Formats: sequence, C-alpha cells, structure tokens
Amino acid sequence: MSDDNYTHVTRANADYAAGFDRGGKPIPPAKQAAILTCMDARIIPTEALGYELGDVHVIRNAGGRASDDAIRSLVISHKLLGTKEFFVIHHTDCGMALFDQETMERLLASSLNTATPGPDGWSDPGGSDGSDAGKDVDWLTFKDAADAVTEDVKRVRDHPLVPARIPIYGFMYDVDTGKLTEIEAASAIGEAR
Repeated sequence: MSDDNYTHVTRANADYAAGFDRGGKPIPPAKQAAILTCMDARIIPTEALGYELGDVHVIRNAGGRASDDAIRSLVISHKLLGTKEFFVIHHTDCGMALFDQETMERLLASSLNTATPGPDGWSDPGGSDGSDAGKDVDWLTFKDAADAVTEDVKRVRDHPLVPARIPIYGFMYDVDTGKLTEIEAASAIGEAR
C-alpha cells in the first residue's frame, strides 16, 4: 500500500470507528441470502441491491466466478449461517474478458510486475522474478459475461454440497447505468428443485 493509501485507510478508519454504532448484529445474514459477484471497484453490491450492513453475505473474486473457494463460502453461508438463496452477479465491462489463460501464464512467466494493455494485447515490462506457477491456476477467464453467469450458476447448482432446494439466480450488472438484468437462462438452471 502506498503511503497515500496507508494514510487514507488509517485516518478514515479512525473517523469511522469514532462514530460506529452498528455493532452487536448477529453473525447470520438477516435476509438469508448470499451474493457472489466481482471484486470490481465500480460495484458496491449492497447499495446496488438495496441491502444494509448485516443483511446478506457478499462473496467477491475476480469475475465473480464460481471457483472452488467461492462455492466453499456459499456452502458455509448456507450450512452454518442459514442462507436460503444465492445470487450470481457478473457485470458489464469486466476485465476478466480482456485476457485468457495462456496470456496470464505468459505474463507471469515473464515477470511478476504489472502488465499493461495495448493495441496488440498485454505487454509485460519484464524482470527477473517471473514464475511458471501461473500454469497451476485456473484463471477462470471468459469471453461472454452472460454465458459466464450461466456457467457459474450451473457449477453452483451441480455441486453436491449445494442443496437442490436453494434457488440460484443469475444477473448482469451494468457498471455505467447501475441497472441489474436477469440472465433468464442462468436463473432457469438455478431454479429450486
């Protein structure tokens, strides 16, 4: 973290904590729902969906993908904390559609420095700290975000630790308008049985 961010975080938290009056909430989410969405900084899931602190679990990762760890969190959310509905929400203009598995592996093998996009694709500044370990990770990239929503809902729906009675809804969030659009094919796959 840069000094500017460090200073910002520590000062902002001191101000936040000084007026904090939301303690004492129970651990289970009040609305009994869990949301799987992207880590994109342009999305504030609770605001976009009308929830308050303590209402829902929000699980975030790059692309909002139904990775093994995301499914682990959803299973814990249901099994131990009583959630009864899951929402998979991807978004427009997602960076996960801007590269593929091979590109990420190549960039990491070159160096661990930050790559930059250009007209001919991603370029790496190079360095001496590259690693082939990127080949051991499924980066869960995609070309079509709506298809990825459907794929992720199906992955959650088909998981043996997710009860068939839990409905799983699929949506797309527009980062330019704030509008949420249901991906009907995804929600159909996620219907409770």
